[in-house]
Amino acid sequence: MDRRRLLLLAVVGTAAGLFSGLFGVGGGVVIVPLLILWLGYGEREATGTSLGAIVVIAAVASVTHGAYGNLHVDDGLLIGIPAVIGVLGGTWLQQRVPVQAVTVGFALLLVVSAGDLLVG
Repeated sequence: MDRRRLLLLAVVGTAAGLFSGLFGVGGGVVIVPLLILWLGYGEREATGTSLGAIVVIAAVASVTHGAYGNLHVDDGLLIGIPAVIGVLGGTWLQQRVPVQAVTVGFALLLVVSAGDLLVG
């Protein structure tokens, strides 16, 4: 792996970690677009790679926020366990719809989220 690629991956990871710790986001919102734009990943590969990275990010962030008393384990499990069903369904669906539809859907989600944050 060349140095430029390693550097870009490190920057993506650092940005994802910073946004995750600061705002509770980072995986899909930061990693996916940067893997696509900077490293030429396809939408599906970026999503899968992002989810793999989120495992590490979420584990460290959970322990860190737990140390500050910001973690409600029961609520996290009540959200996380049913989310597994959503992940399975979303992954199944992503493999069956055109890549362009996934890309447009993700872009719309980001725009709507940004608009909601600016208005709210």
